Amino acid sequence: MPVRLTDQDIARLIQEPKLLPADFRARIETRPKRGHKERELDLRGADGSEFRLILRQNLYNALDFSVILAFCPAESNQIFRLRRYNGKHGEHSNTIEGQTFYDFHIHEATERYQDLGGREDAFARPTDRFADLQGAFRCLIEDGALQVPPQQQIPLFEEMGP
Repeated sequence: MPVRLTDQDIARLIQEPKLLPADFRARIETRPKRGHKERELDLRGADGSEFRLILRQNLYNALDFSVILAFCPAESNQIFRLRRYNGKHGEHSNTIEGQTFYDFHIHEATERYQDLGGREDAFARPTDRFADLQGAFRCLIEDGALQVPPQQQIPLFEEMGP
């Protein structure tokens, strides 16, 4: 059975503090996987919720990337995408709003798009807050209550390559 969350549940999960492990830089360094680079990192929230951080980037198009914060409900083997920070990899349409755009964008899980029976994070907003994978990850850190270990705050991407 698919996981369904209210807008209040979604907001609470996004705001739940999530401490990144001390070795997070090494653990999010993407690795080749069928035409793209990818890496996943499981996190535990301060309230005990389980999350998964997913980073993907196309091997041939640097603008085709996703940084995803997903909730991993205990009663399911599925993930629930709370936020998805995407590059310019194609046109996006918001069905309910009748809006189409081609830009960097942030997907947000919503009740109303779940009610349509589609993907929970089908709604997206264009953004100018990032233009690459590292910038998208920085935005997720800010928006998703990810906490960088104090001794590693600056510089965030010192060890991460392109």
